[in-house]
Amino acid sequence: MTTPPAETDILVVGAGPAGSAAAAWAARSGAEVLLADAAVFPRDKTCGDGLTPRAVHELQALGLGDWLAARTVNRGLRAHGFGQVLHLPWPGGRLPDWGSAVPRTELDDHLRTTAVKAGARAVDGARAVDARVEGGRVVAVRFRTEGGGTSEVRCQRLVVADGVRSPLGKVLGRSWHRETVYGVAGRSYVTSTRADDPWISSHLELRGEDDEILSGYGWIFPLGTSGGASEVNLGVGTLATAARPAQVALRPLMQHYAEQRREEFGLSGDLRAPTSALLPMGGAVSGVAGPNWALIGDAAGCVNPLNGEGIDYGLETGRLIAGLMTDRPARADLHHVWPAVLRREYGEAFSIARRLAGLVTVPGLLPALGPVGMRSNLLMTLALRWMGNLVTDADRDAAARVWRWAGRRSLTLDHRPPFD
Repeated sequence: MTTPPAETDILVVGAGPAGSAAAAWAARSGAEVLLADAAVFPRDKTCGDGLTPRAVHELQALGLGDWLAARTVNRGLRAHGFGQVLHLPWPGGRLPDWGSAVPRTELDDHLRTTAVKAGARAVDGARAVDARVEGGRVVAVRFRTEGGGTSEVRCQRLVVADGVRSPLGKVLGRSWHRETVYGVAGRSYVTSTRADDPWISSHLELRGEDDEILSGYGWIFPLGTSGGASEVNLGVGTLATAARPAQVALRPLMQHYAEQRREEFGLSGDLRAPTSALLPMGGAVSGVAGPNWALIGDAAGCVNPLNGEGIDYGLETGRLIAGLMTDRPARADLHHVWPAVLRREYGEAFSIARRLAGLVTVPGLLPALGPVGMRSNLLMTLALRWMGNLVTDADRDAAARVWRWAGRRSLTLDHRPPFD
């Protein structure tokens, strides 16, 4: 569609993984759904492109497991740093024991197509610029189209999935709290002889151009060989807080990191399509819902502070909000229900994760503790499971119990809990 219709039951703004998942699940439940995005698809998105077992699990639930398995498949994480290299397989258990990586240009387009096949209508090039609110309820959203015109779409319920900056969320009162840890990341693509490597690589000892250790990591995620192209997603990310802001130039740092890894990973040519983004993390936002509207995915700050991943949480929150909106009466109040669901699903994990990530920003702490951790394969195996939030509610082993206990304790210490 090129012009939005006048009205719909459920309006989803943003066709990334979160929005497309919400639209697909809601349409499969029989709801009338409109999926709108400011861009024209296929479009790119700043991202590491990595898909952990949590994301794989959600894609399988959407019926995309075979499509994903035909892409590149990885066995786990190869961790580099402080003179050590550790191979850490995905733990498996209640989640798949494999991961993947798909460029967002392809992943998002495929997810959007999945929503359309499920029955959702989709419109390209329609930017949500304002909302008409009556009694706290959103009754319509105003769009600006690529041609410069405007139109209004009336809706019964609204899902806001418009990304980390969430312009429509801001209109509705969403606030980002920078006193907790947030991420600053850049990514690029580069030709590599190891595009089919069965391991994703993370360099936990990220050094700047003056050889100083930075509070972040570099990554190289193999994307496989397709259409004659053999590429990896190469990027760097650093952590920061309002008290300790990031003081790095991402593109020069990314180029420096690539030069350090060029021989080992068979990199050739220039970095392609370099982009960067600022990432609110760990539910460090408030104003995520109203009576008939809710923010999901990146817009709700659903990004893991320990590894920067947001695709899995986008897919999960899309499924969860679709369930609430299709199972409950049309006028059910989401204002308190949705934040409670987010806290139930992610509160403990996000609280302890952002507390640990905040410690990494303390000068001198990473150089002191990094070598100790990298000398222990057992400790790093646990860290992989915790950092990736690969602990499900059904897990009853000691590592899962420790993680949940730490999350509960962390919540009691939070001045502003996740999604508060």
